[in-house]
Amino acid sequence: MIAHVNRIGTAVPEHDVHAAFVAFARTLLRDDRTRAVFDKMVERSGIAHRFSHFQPGRLELGEVDTGGFFRRGAFPSTGQRMKLYERWALELALRAVAELDIGAELARITHVIVASCTGFSAPGLDLQLTRALGLSASVHRSVIGFMGCSAAVPALRAADAAVRADPEARVLVVNLELCSLHMQETSDLETVLSFLLFGDGCAATLVTSDQTGIALGDFRSTIIPDSADLITWHIGDQGFDMRLSGKVPGRIAGVLREERSRTDEGGLMRGRAVGEIEHWAVHAGGRTVLDAVEIGLGLGTDALAPSRAILHRFGNMSSATVLFVLRGIMDAAPGKGMAMAFGPGMVAETFRFRVL
Repeated sequence: MIAHVNRIGTAVPEHDVHAAFVAFARTLLRDDRTRAVFDKMVERSGIAHRFSHFQPGRLELGEVDTGGFFRRGAFPSTGQRMKLYERWALELALRAVAELDIGAELARITHVIVASCTGFSAPGLDLQLTRALGLSASVHRSVIGFMGCSAAVPALRAADAAVRADPEARVLVVNLELCSLHMQETSDLETVLSFLLFGDGCAATLVTSDQTGIALGDFRSTIIPDSADLITWHIGDQGFDMRLSGKVPGRIAGVLREERSRTDEGGLMRGRAVGEIEHWAVHAGGRTVLDAVEIGLGLGTDALAPSRAILHRFGNMSSATVLFVLRGIMDAAPGKGMAMAFGPGMVAETFRFRVL
């Protein structure tokens, strides 16, 4: 039995905040030299748009957002941020599910899998969606939490397992991230640069045994040695604290270079040559991350075009991002594919697929 990604629906909030964040972030930095470094990274980021529920305020009046949620010198507590997560997460998830356009088929959903690392509540988004969508009270629910940008792959792996166990299973996978809730007021350049990347977004994916869309192949992951402190995501008193080391791209390039040279079936490339892969769905974690994958695997300059396009249009939406990339690939010519995402640990999560 082979599981298939039949449809992917996506949604982002209404406010494009990228330019506004850049303007606000510059006011946090203390000297011209630091601002010059920041400006150079903005120029090289490959990002033009990022979206949030927050409407940018008027900086000349001291506003960060029009609603006054982020007030200079008094940024909100984690509890205050989670109250907004609980409200906004369901709203955005329902929009993504609506984009699936499956209508009455929702009544046939047997499993709901939710992945998110930007918020917590109980009853959680899995139960909220079950009620809002009118799903069966006996639907199987799972939550994959706090696995960062790579969580889309374990979520799909769980869906794949459900379909392989029961050909009648119809699995709704929802990757929901509200990264902008966790903006920090800090002059630390590394932290500011981390939040230069992130935006909000949601992907809803229907996985069944129906032979349409993308056929899922095998899943494989690896923990990258000597990298545990390079990506961290901790719960702080004023939101979740992200640390994204500048060493991440180099570490990714190095490990992928090693994987490319392997000829056994135990590696991420499964003993296959890079040239055998026609479609690459790589998490758009940032321009330097995509550059590292391209260099490490020796890919052609157009191989990661779908990922770069998503980065340009939406930024890094954490776990939802690779599904945005995969959605674009669904309309491509038939062929073999490889998906890849990186997360805290540092881990590399991959799966093979075939565009039908």
